[in-house]
Amino acid sequence: MSARTSSFRAFEAILAKDLRVELRTLQSVPAMVLFAVTTFVLFRYGLDRSALSGSLAAGVLLATVLFAAILAINRLFVAERDEGGFDAIRLAPVDGTALLAAKATALVVYLLVLEAIALPVFGVFFLDSWAGLAPLAGVLALVDLGLAATGVLVSAIAANTRARDLLVPLVLLPLLVPVMIAAGGAAEPLLAAGGPSYDGIAKWLAILALYDVTFLLVGYAVYDFLLED
Repeated sequence: MSARTSSFRAFEAILAKDLRVELRTLQSVPAMVLFAVTTFVLFRYGLDRSALSGSLAAGVLLATVLFAAILAINRLFVAERDEGGFDAIRLAPVDGTALLAAKATALVVYLLVLEAIALPVFGVFFLDSWAGLAPLAGVLALVDLGLAATGVLVSAIAANTRARDLLVPLVLLPLLVPVMIAAGGAAEPLLAAGGPSYDGIAKWLAILALYDVTFLLVGYAVYDFLLED
């Protein structure tokens, strides 16, 4: 069996394990959904506005998704730390990036489930028109890739520290500033008061895609070193 085939099978096994564990324990996704809905309620009554649009609507949605994602990122490698998963990957005849890819894919799945629930709730609370939600889902998909590509690296670094819950947001949030700026620029016209507009969105999507590719390549290049350390 080739090394590439072994690595792909390891990726499938780790991803299937993580998804099964989440289905049985419901540790990450329900907490993310509850956090998002609670945050929308707080914004709804804290801002005392029945409708949002433009940059304010984009900011509320993106900030909520970002902080909900941190809940899952904090727990990505808990099982590997507690049950010797890092040692198993190092000893197995597979590329260590199989673990990176599986964790990133699992996080993307969690985020997609979160957004499938959170977007309609956001629409009910804040939007007069839902016309921009469909194209907004495409923007969020690129955001999810950026969160996953960056989150797995930071989570792997912080997994073996006692201050994991503090270290992850302190390191992760500055790295995600370009993602939030680009996502906000793309989401603002989609959530405009007069209906979605597509002017200038291509530029912001290109920036998001460039960020995603860059951090995926960085993760592929350095993850073996992180695994060894």
